[in-house]
Amino acid sequence: MADLESRVKELEAQVLELSNREAIRDLRYRYHECVNEGKFREIPNLFTEDGELDFAHLGKAKGRTEIQKFFGALNEAPSAENKNRPRITWVKQFIHNHTIHLHGSTGHGFSYLEAKPIYNGEAFLVAARYDDEYIQQSGQWKFKKMSLVPYFMVPFREGWAQEDKLKMGTH
Repeated sequence: MADLESRVKELEAQVLELSNREAIRDLRYRYHECVNEGKFREIPNLFTEDGELDFAHLGKAKGRTEIQKFFGALNEAPSAENKNRPRITWVKQFIHNHTIHLHGSTGHGFSYLEAKPIYNGEAFLVAARYDDEYIQQSGQWKFKKMSLVPYFMVPFREGWAQEDKLKMGTH
């Protein structure tokens, strides 16, 4: 009987881990759905209240209010206060190889990004990596921190094969 009990506990732990991994994958997929479908107002709710993002040359934000401002400013028309801020008027993102490491109710992971944005009026090719920190709060997984590590971001008309472009980021 003790053997059956220990096997059941082991299976319960495995099911919990798989369930948590799937919830984190859904979190990452939900983020990309929001980006690809222009649902930028929904993105801050994917983060903890004090969540952070660090998107390299695109900027940083901490807390849901700042994250909302960040995503709002990325696709709004330039104004006097944001005239130098990057503007993305269209984007489709595709992620690959989402890797997750769990540590109880926290975790970290990464995924590779291929993106096709229109950035400041010009079509670009982008390759990057997302580095994430996750935390489970009230039974839901949220981003604690999301970082974007660019490999290259080049105008579509130029392509990415020039050697100087490939030196932009190595990880």
